[in-house]
Amino acid sequence: MYIKVITTISSKAGAEKIAKALIDKRLGACVQIMGPFKSVYRWKGRIEKTLEWACVIKTRIALYKKVEAAIKKIHPYEVPEIIAVPIIKGSRDYLKWLSDETVKDHG
Repeated sequence: MYIKVITTISSKAGAEKIAKALIDKRLGACVQIMGPFKSVYRWKGRIEKTLEWACVIKTRIALYKKVEAAIKKIHPYEVPEIIAVPIIKGSRDYLKWLSDETVKDHG
């Protein structure tokens, strides 16, 4: 099964650092970086507004825990957004490529 993992971060450099780490470790086949965009949210009782960048990581569900751990190791936020959504359909060729480009170790 395949997933997209999404995280947001306050700098383009931070997003690029996350992308490089995940691709270098073969935890994701592709990381798309998008931004900047404005996020509005409540944090510790205050409404915050900030510019952020998003990383969208294409990977396998078996690698989620390693992806999350790798992001947390790099991410400066106290509580970073790290969410996964299922990829329910995809072209056979793309999904084969995604599998081929990610680490096979599940441990």
